[in-house]
Amino acid sequence: MNYQSRQARFEELFPNQPKFRFQQLEKNLFNYDFEDYLQMSNIPAEMRQTLQDDFEFISVKENLIQNSRSKDTYKATLEVEGGKLIETVLMQNKRGQWTVCVSSQVGCAMACEFCATGKMGLIKSLHCDEIIDQYRFWKYFLKKNPDLEQRISNIVFMGMGEPLANYENVKQTLNKLLKYTDLGPTKITVSTVGVIPALIKILNDPEWPHVRLALSLHSADQPSRKDIVPTTFNDFLDKIEEWAHEYLVKFGNKKHHLTFEYVMLRGVNDTPMHSKKLADFVMKIGNVKVNLIPYNYIGTQFECSTGEDIEKFMNKLKGSGVNVTRRKNMGTDIDAACGQLSNKQSKTKI
Repeated sequence: MNYQSRQARFEELFPNQPKFRFQQLEKNLFNYDFEDYLQMSNIPAEMRQTLQDDFEFISVKENLIQNSRSKDTYKATLEVEGGKLIETVLMQNKRGQWTVCVSSQVGCAMACEFCATGKMGLIKSLHCDEIIDQYRFWKYFLKKNPDLEQRISNIVFMGMGEPLANYENVKQTLNKLLKYTDLGPTKITVSTVGVIPALIKILNDPEWPHVRLALSLHSADQPSRKDIVPTTFNDFLDKIEEWAHEYLVKFGNKKHHLTFEYVMLRGVNDTPMHSKKLADFVMKIGNVKVNLIPYNYIGTQFECSTGEDIEKFMNKLKGSGVNVTRRKNMGTDIDAACGQLSNKQSKTKI
């Protein structure tokens, strides 16, 4: 059974309503004073009752919520259409506010060797409603926990799935988030392993909003990248370089850089040769930030680079003029960190 969108079901239930009525309803869904349809006093009473009887208020259903021991990370396992499970994460950021990490698919077809989600394969892509409702789920979670900071200041599409393999639903989600929340485009980041046709499409799609993009590069050495990211084709790096130049000409500015994500794998992509190739690659492109990600163990043959090797790698990049940061690991004790999402439920829950 395919998911039927909120709008399609609304039009089916109320075929003679003017277009503004659904937009009014949709706006209400981002008003967290409303906890069901009956409370929406700006909607006709008869319609409210029909919605309450025949229309779910949120398209994701809570299965399990877990919290890290440090209480700075929460992971929710949610049920979507068809009884499938996804995971979404709420993380405290540097400002003491929250970043929501959303999933765009159940599983993933990219099959990256170091990623637990990739081991699942692709089960289904999520509808726009199911992606948006992960954000709504956390808004209601915070409302129920008033002792926590209430503001969600950032959203990252870094959960389960490859966002650009679900292009239209992700694009709709982005536009609705920008329309109905107080988040600006630089507060939303879409992470991709590098789906070239979709990346090229972004360059000429007037409906794609200017949110930030993060490309999971993981190596600027072609053979090394092919070993860990099986979807890498022979001239991938050349294509990415060409695309990145075009992207930055069209969208780049001081606040809108391109990020290369780089998971640190011991003896695989952390050698002096790899740091030199990465620095050379980045410096040829321009306004690029490199984010080094310590590998989170998922039971594969890989090990995380040592702290010393990560520091050396980072210093080599800095010495070449690269803007580089190191990501802080969060939620590893509940399998909520980068690369760990796979519906594996750990013991700590709330």
